[in-house]
Amino acid sequence: MIPSLDGPRLEPRAGAAARLVVILHGFGADGQDLISLGAQWSRALPGTAFLAPDAHEPCEYMPSGRQWFRLTDRNPHERWTGACAAAPVIDAFLDAELAARGLDESALALVGFSQGAMMALHVGLRRARPPAAILAYSGALVAPERLREARQGLAAADWPPIMLIHGSQDEVIPVAALHEAARAIAEAGGACKTHVAQGLGHGIDGEGLALGARFLADSFGSPEAEGLNRA
Repeated sequence: MIPSLDGPRLEPRAGAAARLVVILHGFGADGQDLISLGAQWSRALPGTAFLAPDAHEPCEYMPSGRQWFRLTDRNPHERWTGACAAAPVIDAFLDAELAARGLDESALALVGFSQGAMMALHVGLRRARPPAAILAYSGALVAPERLREARQGLAAADWPPIMLIHGSQDEVIPVAALHEAARAIAEAGGACKTHVAQGLGHGIDGEGLALGARFLADSFGSPEAEGLNRA
């Protein structure tokens, strides 16, 4: 049986949600760690629900936190098998939330930080229908050499908009992971926007939050996007 997910939610102030942003947290954290992004982005994305599910596994190194997959020595095989095992759990959550709201993938954006960014990219680039956007902070593309095979036979229109944001001084996942992911996406036939925050470590700064808001609004075609881009 596929485990079910739940976690903090921010619904629109009025009416049913027309869009859904799912935020995936990092290793050892939980949904509460990132749900505040929804509050900061709600002006740019009115009519949007923000969901930050807690990962399905307890974190073996941080008992109060959760993990999408275990990290022992961070070897590539462990990341690949872990991401593949976690993907159906996230897919089931996304399918259920979209169905409950009468929405499809054109109304869905995936956002992730660190291990959550790995999962946002892994899941978002393998769904039968692409989401409206994938926004990855301080993450990496799991098994970049496998992406071309996963995207084989798909047209450029089948790629979702992608944005990668990373700190230049990230001590947990080096910024080289951003460049490796961008290169693999390009080699597989896709494209992505990138931003390197100079001097930033493993985190999200104000500029990254603003860029994320503009990217999501643009990807959704939100009427607020034009004003954000002029700001």
